[in-house]
Amino acid sequence: MELRQLEYFMAVAEELNFSRAAKRLRITQPPLSLQIRNLEKELEVILFYRNNRHVELTEAGKAFYKDISKLFDHLQCAVENAQRSHEGKLGNLRVGFVGSATYDILPSVLREFRCLFPDVQVHLHELSTPLQVEALRQNEIDIGVLRPPVLDHSLCTEIVSIAPCVLAVPKQHPLLKKQNISLADLKPYPFVMLSPKTWAGLYNEILGLCNPIIQQEALEFQTVIGLVAAGMGIAVVPQSATNLHTQEVVYKDINNQLPLASMGVSYRRNDQSPLVKAFVKIAQEKG
Repeated sequence: MELRQLEYFMAVAEELNFSRAAKRLRITQPPLSLQIRNLEKELEVILFYRNNRHVELTEAGKAFYKDISKLFDHLQCAVENAQRSHEGKLGNLRVGFVGSATYDILPSVLREFRCLFPDVQVHLHELSTPLQVEALRQNEIDIGVLRPPVLDHSLCTEIVSIAPCVLAVPKQHPLLKKQNISLADLKPYPFVMLSPKTWAGLYNEILGLCNPIIQQEALEFQTVIGLVAAGMGIAVVPQSATNLHTQEVVYKDINNQLPLASMGVSYRRNDQSPLVKAFVKIAQEKG
C-alpha cells in the first residue's frame, strides 16, 4: 500500500466523483480508477459502490475513510512539527545557570524566549560555572549561563553583561561610619567569600586586591549575603545582588576599586541549533 493510493482514495471519498477527484489530483481518470481497484484488491474489500452516474462509499469504505482521515491529520501534524523544529519553534533546550543569574539576566531572558518560542520545552539546571563547562562538553546541556572566563576552545562564550562589584556590609558595622571606604580599610575585618569552586576568577581577584581574612566560604551568593546579614563578615558581591537582604545589609561602592562581575553564555562551537542561537541573541539584547 502506497501513500499515493491513500491520497487517491481520500480524493474520491470526499468528491464522490472520479472525474472531479482526478481534476483535484491533476491526473486523468483512468489511472485514478486503476489505483482505487488496486487498493481494493490489496485490502480485499470493496470501498465504493459506483456506476456511470453515482459513487458512494460502502460501509467498509466509510470505516476506512474515518481511520485514514486521522492518519492524514497525524501526517500533516508531523510535517508541521518537522518544519517548526527546523525553524527553531519546537523542541527542547537544556539551560545551565549559576545561582546569581536568577537575580541578574536569566528571568528576563527566559520570559522573552518563552514568549517567542512557547512550544519549546526549557529544562533548567542550576550548576556552578565549572560544572556547566563539563556539562557542555558532555552534551548534557545546550547553553550555560555562567561567569567567565571559560578556557575551553571547544566552547564559544559571549559576554552579555559587565557590572562593578560592591561591598556587602552588615548594618551597624564599623565600616559604615566612614564616609569613604578604601581597600586598606577592609583588612581588619573577616570576609564571607564565594567559594572558588563556584567562581574561581572572582575569588582570586579578591585575594589579590586585599588579602582578606576569610571567615567563611559559601557556594552561592544568596548564602554569602545571608551570612553577611547574620553578621559573619563582609563580602564582595555583584551589583545585581543588591536587592537581597536589604533590611540587614548595606551595599557600598568603594570608588571603583572592586572587581568587575561579568555574565556570559556558553555553547558548543559546533552547535548549529536555531534555539541556541536565539537564546544567545536574546541574552545579548537583555544584558
